[in-house]
Amino acid sequence: MKHTHTHSTHSTHPALVKRLRRAHGHLASVIEMIEQDRECLDIAQQLQAVEKAITHAKRALVQDHIDHCLEHALGARNVGRSTSAAIEEFKQITRYL
Repeated sequence: MKHTHTHSTHSTHPALVKRLRRAHGHLASVIEMIEQDRECLDIAQQLQAVEKAITHAKRALVQDHIDHCLEHALGARNVGRSTSAAIEEFKQITRYL
């Protein structure tokens, strides 16, 4: 999705990158477990942990973006930006919740 407005990096992005790098490393470990023919239950439990970490990261990203969308929608009247465009962007991101 292309942004319809410009802004600096969201304040939560560094934390999200850190969280996703951890999940990435964890996923690599799960792949090794599969290659080593480890127990399916152990693999499933580790995959669940990776999935949960990614879900939390996605939720944090979406919530941060919603906060920005609301700020821009409220500020749109003052800077001439279309409020409907800001609301449309808000609707698009909420599909990922």
